[in-house]
Amino acid sequence: MTQMTRREILSDIFRTVFDDPELEIGPEMTADDVPGWDSLSHVNLILAIETRFKIRFSQKELLTMKNIGALLKLIEGKTA
Repeated sequence: MTQMTRREILSDIFRTVFDDPELEIGPEMTADDVPGWDSLSHVNLILAIETRFKIRFSQKELLTMKNIGALLKLIEGKTA
């Protein structure tokens, strides 16, 4: 069995939170690019990411994330 990459895990989380099995994420994507990404789904997304990766984001980190690439970089830094 092969281990999933962080990006693959993140993709699965996005598909689950946004209930879209076809959703493909990319590093330059923002909330504007994902249908249904509003404030409530954002909270659900962050909680799902923190739970799955067993990490916590600071308020500052959450406020400075510009796109999915920045989010993935933060996850990689916290799970390395």
